[in-house]
Amino acid sequence: MIKAGIIGGAGYTAGELIRLLLNHPGAEITSVVSQSHAGDYLYKAHPDLEGITELVFDTTLSGDAEVVFLCSGHGKSKILVEEGAVPEGAYIIDLSSDFRLKDAAHEFIYGLPELNRKAIQGAQYLANPGCFATCIQLCLLPLADAGLLIGDVHVIAITGSTGAGQKPSATTHFSWRSNNASVYKGLTHQHLNEINQSLIQLQPAFAHQLHFIPMRGAFTRGILAACYLPFKGSLEKAQSMYQEYYQGHPFASVVESSPDVKRVVNTNRGLLYVQKEGDQLLITGVIDNLLKGASGQAVQNMNLMFGLDETTGLTLKPTAF
Repeated sequence: MIKAGIIGGAGYTAGELIRLLLNHPGAEITSVVSQSHAGDYLYKAHPDLEGITELVFDTTLSGDAEVVFLCSGHGKSKILVEEGAVPEGAYIIDLSSDFRLKDAAHEFIYGLPELNRKAIQGAQYLANPGCFATCIQLCLLPLADAGLLIGDVHVIAITGSTGAGQKPSATTHFSWRSNNASVYKGLTHQHLNEINQSLIQLQPAFAHQLHFIPMRGAFTRGILAACYLPFKGSLEKAQSMYQEYYQGHPFASVVESSPDVKRVVNTNRGLLYVQKEGDQLLITGVIDNLLKGASGQAVQNMNLMFGLDETTGLTLKPTAF
């Protein structure tokens, strides 16, 4: 059994991670660290766990942890690593943005399995991708792999309120978010850098602009992204290219009808739908931002790092309504 520790255990991503690991046949949780909830049962922060586990929040990480998930938030993971908060020799999976961009000063692998599966299998330190970045990259990777990003890429994407984290804010509380929609960080979103990094990894000559308009939606979880760009080939060529690229990737599926968020909520799946109108190719993608966009992908990466089947512990099913 893989002994797993979690630092920053009170938030949404940590809650999903705890649920997945409690039901994972090859892993066990040895400690969940939260300074704000130290000594409390996990279900005090995650009420759905009441009656499922009697684990309590710790102040320090168990020394026997073989893999440590860092869920403390952006800017904090780098401090934890530099201060030696993780046991020497342990694997690290960071769910913040701290190590997503390549840097000679660290050895973190960018953990998008549909891009870097072989590198992930040999990694000790892993940076889990951002949620918007995961969905958008799934929409664009086959084109980059074929060198067919031949013009500016336009993306409009909408996310549920859980993407902003558990702490309430002016734009996440119910009375503002309900029956509402808004644009935020238009053309400047922080995930642009990691997306561009991956596209250039596959298509080194890519030098076009990626125009990204993120939106807040009046729902709790899920991401829908619509990406469009110039494409000279036929629709059949594009569909075949996407099918071929994702063959053998269990959590990315090319579908025959326009996907909606409900088809992926509570799963680790990404669904992709390819259309062509005139000279424009339109790719629509959907994921659950807390699973394929965060904790589910983190467990998928853990499986790869420890030589397990990629899908272990992730056979989750969507809800129909």
